[in-house]
Amino acid sequence: MVVELLSEEFKPGLVGFCPARLERISPWLKRYVDERKLPFAHVAVLRKGQLAFTDLYGYRDVEERSFVKEDGIYRIYSMTKLITTVAAMALYERGAFQLDDPVYKFVDEFKNARVFVSGRKDSINSVKLETPMTIRQLMNHTSGLTYGAFDPGPVGQLMRSEKIDFGNMKANLGETVRRLASIPLCFQPGSQWRYGVSTDVLGYIIEVVTGKTLSQVFNELIFNPLNMTDTFFHVPKNKVEKFCSLYTRTKSKSLKLLECAEGSRFCEPVNMYSGGGGLISSMRDYLVFLEMIRGGGRYNDMQILGRKTVELMLRNHLSGDIASMGQPTFSEMPTEGIGFGLGGAILLDPAKAQILGSAGEFTWGGMASTAFWIDPEEELSVVFMTQLIPSSCYPIRRELRVLVYQALVD
Repeated sequence: MVVELLSEEFKPGLVGFCPARLERISPWLKRYVDERKLPFAHVAVLRKGQLAFTDLYGYRDVEERSFVKEDGIYRIYSMTKLITTVAAMALYERGAFQLDDPVYKFVDEFKNARVFVSGRKDSINSVKLETPMTIRQLMNHTSGLTYGAFDPGPVGQLMRSEKIDFGNMKANLGETVRRLASIPLCFQPGSQWRYGVSTDVLGYIIEVVTGKTLSQVFNELIFNPLNMTDTFFHVPKNKVEKFCSLYTRTKSKSLKLLECAEGSRFCEPVNMYSGGGGLISSMRDYLVFLEMIRGGGRYNDMQILGRKTVELMLRNHLSGDIASMGQPTFSEMPTEGIGFGLGGAILLDPAKAQILGSAGEFTWGGMASTAFWIDPEEELSVVFMTQLIPSSCYPIRRELRVLVYQALVD
C-alpha cells in the first residue's frame, strides 16, 4: 500500500529502473530549491504498484526555514479536476446522466446560452447556440467556457466585471454557475478546446443530481473508500502545521511569498466547493487516487469505477490534438501530439509532442506547479508537488518526464 511504501526503502531495480540513472532526479530537484526557484520539491515514482523513487527537499516556509514534511499538505488547484470527473463518472455509472446530455437539463439557465462573435465588454455581439453544450464537453474542455481570471479577451473581461469567480470561497457554487450562464461562450460548443471553468459547472451538476454538496459526494464516493485522510476543501485546524506556504517568481527569478500557510484562505471555512481547483491534498493521498485509476478503477479491495469506465476516460475525446483545436501551447508545453480525455490530457504521439513517453499517457497539473501522470503501458504513476505560481515559470514537468523515462531499462 502507498501509505506504507512512502516510508520504506525503495528498490528501483526490482521494478525495471536503473537506480543510478533514477538518482539523477535528486540533484535536479535540489538545484531548483538551492537556486531559490522553488520553495521545495516532492517527487514520487511508482511502477507496478511499487515505490521506485521518492525524494523531498526544501522548505514548508522559506522565511521561517521550516522544512517541508513527508506528509505535507499542498494546494493542488487543477489536479482537483480529475477528482471531480471521477465523481461524475461514478454517478454516470449509476445512471444519473448520459455524457451527451445537454447541460441545460441540469442548469436551466444554459438553455438560452449565446456565443460571442465580436465587440468588447459593454457591447458584445453574440449568436444563438448551434447545438447545446453537453456534459462530455465540460469534461474535455470543448464547452466554450473560459477562465475569467486568465482570459484577456472580451469574454474574460466580462466575467471579471461580473465577479464570476469560483476561487471566491465565500460565494455560492450554484449561484455563480447560474450567473455564468448569462455570459456568452467563447465559441460554439465542440468546435475548439479552451481551458476554463467547465469542471466547476460539472461539480455543480454533481450537486444537482445528488442533492448533496460536492464535498459530501467526494467523501462518500472517493475519499472515505480510499482512506484519503488529507484531502479537503479547507485545512482542518489540527493539520495546519503540515500545510505549506505559497510562492511566486519575481522579475529577478527569485521566490516571493504569496500566502503563508497559517494565514491562507484555505484555512478558513468554505462555502464555494470548486470542482475545478478547490482542493488541498497530500502526496500519499493523490498517489492512492492515481493508483486507483491506473488499476482500472480499483485500489486494494475498493472498486471506485468500472474498468471500462476508466478506459473511456483515458481515450482522446477530441477530433484531433489540442493544437488542431485552436490551442497551440498550454502553460509551458506545446500541444501538438497531445489530446484530451475525460479529466486530463492524453499523449497521442511522443514524437509529435517531442517528449519521452508512451502513447496513452494520462496527465495534468495544477496552478502551483504540481503535476501527475499515469502511463498504463509502463505501469507508472508519478506525482510532483511544490507550491509556486504560475505553473509556467519553469519547464519542470517536461524535465521530470525525461528524468523518469531515461531511467527505465526493463
